[in-house]
Amino acid sequence: MKKLLLLLLIQPTLITYGQLGPLTVEKIMREPKWMGTSPSNLQWTADGRSLLFNWNPEKAATDSVYYITTTATTPKKSNREFRKAAITENQIKYNGLHDQYVYVQDGDIYLVQVKTGNRRRITETVATESNPQFAFRDQKIVYTREQNAWAWDIQTGATSQLTNFQTTTAPAGSGAPRNNQQEKWLQIEALENSIVLQRRKQKKDQTDSILKEFRKERLLRSIPLDGKNLSMLTVSYDGRYISYRLTATVTGKSAIVPSYVTESGYTEDLSTRTKVGATQNTQQLFVFDTEKDTVFIVKTDSIPGIYDLPDYVKDYPALYNEKSKNPPLRAVNFTNTSWAPTGNYSVVEARAQDNKDRWLLLLDGATGRLSLLNRQRDEAWIGGPGAGGFPVFNSGWINDETFWYQSETSGYSHLYTINIKTKEKKALTSGNYEVHHAQLSNNKKFFYITTNEAHPGEQHFYRLPVTGGKAERITTLTGSNQVSLSPDEKWIAFLHSYSNKPWELYLQANSTTGKPIQITTQAQSAEFRSYAWRDPEVITFTARDSAKVYARLYRPAQPHANKPAVIFVHGAGYLQNAHKWWSSYFREYMFNNMLVDNGYTVLDIDYRGSAGYGRDWRTGIYRFMGGKDLDDIEDGARFLVQNYGVNPQHIGLYGGSYGGFITLMALFKKPAIFEAGAALRPVTDWAHYNHGYTSNILNEPFSDSIAYRRSSPINFAAGLQNHLLICHGMIDVNVHFQDVVRLTQRLIELGKDNWELSVYPLEDHGFTEPESWTDEYKRIFRLFETVLKK
Repeated sequence: MKKLLLLLLIQPTLITYGQLGPLTVEKIMREPKWMGTSPSNLQWTADGRSLLFNWNPEKAATDSVYYITTTATTPKKSNREFRKAAITENQIKYNGLHDQYVYVQDGDIYLVQVKTGNRRRITETVATESNPQFAFRDQKIVYTREQNAWAWDIQTGATSQLTNFQTTTAPAGSGAPRNNQQEKWLQIEALENSIVLQRRKQKKDQTDSILKEFRKERLLRSIPLDGKNLSMLTVSYDGRYISYRLTATVTGKSAIVPSYVTESGYTEDLSTRTKVGATQNTQQLFVFDTEKDTVFIVKTDSIPGIYDLPDYVKDYPALYNEKSKNPPLRAVNFTNTSWAPTGNYSVVEARAQDNKDRWLLLLDGATGRLSLLNRQRDEAWIGGPGAGGFPVFNSGWINDETFWYQSETSGYSHLYTINIKTKEKKALTSGNYEVHHAQLSNNKKFFYITTNEAHPGEQHFYRLPVTGGKAERITTLTGSNQVSLSPDEKWIAFLHSYSNKPWELYLQANSTTGKPIQITTQAQSAEFRSYAWRDPEVITFTARDSAKVYARLYRPAQPHANKPAVIFVHGAGYLQNAHKWWSSYFREYMFNNMLVDNGYTVLDIDYRGSAGYGRDWRTGIYRFMGGKDLDDIEDGARFLVQNYGVNPQHIGLYGGSYGGFITLMALFKKPAIFEAGAALRPVTDWAHYNHGYTSNILNEPFSDSIAYRRSSPINFAAGLQNHLLICHGMIDVNVHFQDVVRLTQRLIELGKDNWELSVYPLEDHGFTEPESWTDEYKRIFRLFETVLKK
């Protein structure tokens, strides 16, 4: 009997060892290292010999840096000496001929000859040098030191200071007195006890002495900063003109986020943000003419459309009548200046602070005057890949007359060129797809672009002639291909994933005939691979306004008798999840698999406002969050009922952040459709969220109260009839815990009793602890099991 009992105890372990299934919340919400790790952060070395990437196959506490070469493709773990010597391409800047580059290492600047690899150190100071760039017809290297521009002559090695910005000192009495006897004594003692500090002080004193002598020989114009922040310092090709931006910072009232569970035993307040509508910082652009020793401000009052009022103001007749008589000069943010390759003019990108206009303007260095190259007006807000999405500004010069950029002018983000003399604009790409990224080739004959032309849910890499025409597709693997081009453009390294296969690293010759070589294999653990993760169908359904909505569909082999369904609502609003690559919502992907195992049909919808589908889809939520986006969720529920036999009385939904917001709106406004919902870290009142995100979509609370009133769930809480679970981290500095506290009080006052709140004292917006993830999703699963299968 004892032997039989022992065999019964041992046998299940032998059968299930290393096997993941059946899925449980406890299994899938563990520390993610159980899954294995994918490579990330691809970086070519500047010489193009090695590719570096982060990876953690040994499941250590943190990722390590691995590397391969184009001839030795077995990944090797780097050591400290290798990493210190490896200068990556994102650290360097080339000259016009691409035969020299500069970079910063440990606060000093180095010059490298591309052909020979010879390296020359050009600064060695205690101060930190940064932002090196070639100027003065590529004869000098200009860099920043202590908020001033300096130049180093490549031929002679002579150093000269170009600007003399003066930081405004704090007025007397504004703080504790400086250099008192206590501080002097501490300084003397510190030096006496450290040879290193003595050596550094001696070097700094020598540098300061040289600078003082230099300033005696050449008096530089003093330019006061007046307490403003200096940034975006750029130099014209011949070094004559220096443009820079000054930002006046406004300190608004910030919300308080208390942390209750602390090491000190006391409640501690966390630093956080202001709320939408707070007064914003202001910017000014200046040009310093070093030859004439003059400084002038770049004026914005002549920018075409600078006084235009947004259309939404017409919904407030009294305000519109007042402003239309004397429209205000709109505040402008300057996001980029790009001097011509060999000319004394620059293309400046300016945006109205209300983000309804984006201008490309030609700046004349001699006069500081702006002339219009291109204006993009959007009554919703400017955005999209390469023009406010990712990266913020993707552009550059092809030659002294031709400038390229991305824009959503056609309704999708595409690539354009403009002739700065004739103002002629040319579209290099077109169609109902998005250009996600563009890079000009070294010889300026081609663009390398990543688009979703093949399918909205795929990302591929192409080579396009600089004049436009047919783009050649270089990647072939279905899914997403995130490409890093080698410095010599002979190779591409890329991260590839598919819907049910996490990211792996590949190497390929940069040509249409190149064959992808898989570098990392089975980056995921054997336990993770033991489960047959579903390849969800990417389907479309028709919304009530005839729009085509993309979604991921998970169907159970054996639906539960009650035919329940769950809709997952992704977060971030402007994000794509109904695609053919590994989701950033990997926990939710695994949970959806678990739901299907338990007889649920699951739908994951790219509702209105999601990324990947062009301008109209992106801005479909303008002035009404919880409008068309919620309609898409409801239409998805009806689609499941009509096409897959789902029981209309047993539909639930869940999601975090924006997904939590939609869940609240669904339970409050669509009780006949949704029986249960789990709202995770939800926004309950958009007037309490941040300015940068919210003001684009809803304008400002005091100027567009209509938009905020109809978009905030707290205003519709009386509609709650069915079952609601709310989960929120108490130290959330993104969507503040105050949001859910205010909603809790509202539900109490309304007498609602079919809801519950679960709080997580040590969690921010994105949970980090496995225990928190496990508790949260056990509650979600219990809600669905209890309500949707009854």
